[in-house]
Amino acid sequence: MPIKRYGAEKSGAGGQNLPFARAVEAGGFLYVSGQVAMKDGEIVRGGIVEETHLTIKNVLAILEEAGYGPEHIVRVGVWLDDPRDFWSFNGVYKSYFGEHPPARACVQSRMMVDCKVEIDCVAYKGP
Repeated sequence: MPIKRYGAEKSGAGGQNLPFARAVEAGGFLYVSGQVAMKDGEIVRGGIVEETHLTIKNVLAILEEAGYGPEHIVRVGVWLDDPRDFWSFNGVYKSYFGEHPPARACVQSRMMVDCKVEIDCVAYKGP
């Protein structure tokens, strides 16, 4: 079974090449790397609501590129910089995944880049 990588050639903040793919597809599964509120290679700063919308839109764009949709997501991982953002984050999250809620883990963590939220996911589309 072939493995397909999406976006391994893309650059990150400051035009640096990143040592990982945005997503990898194998055996009907799509593993999407952690996404943040990034546009044109730069972090877009804002409140948790704005950053969550852009982060989820980035995840959904990768899914769409690979032929998947939000209904195919089986698991989501979320990292929040500030636990006080949890309820505001959930409000935005529900607007995208309310009809097809995947399994999810959400933790508070210091971020590697200057953002409020990072999201990764695993999607599955059977043969």
